[in-house]
Amino acid sequence: MLRYAALLLLIALIALQVKLWTGQGGMRDIWTLEARIAEQRAENEKLKARNDALAADVEDLKHGNAAVEERARSELGLIKPGETFYHVVEPAGPKPGERK
Repeated sequence: MLRYAALLLLIALIALQVKLWTGQGGMRDIWTLEARIAEQRAENEKLKARNDALAADVEDLKHGNAAVEERARSELGLIKPGETFYHVVEPAGPKPGERK
């Protein structure tokens, strides 16, 4: 009788271990979810840094003329009265050291 009880307990233990390691909601699923959480946290950090940089740009544009002038010069190509604009064009041929 004791042998059957021990055998039954061993089979139950093995079945529970199999379910724990391979079943739905088991350790494999937990490890997968932990990896996805880590990836999402890294993505969130990148997006937070981008949002912080954009917020700083907005603040500069609201309160500083230098930032507005820099944007007008770089993005719109504007110049101040009395300034001379020079546009440097690179030759279309191969760069030095390259073969045709």
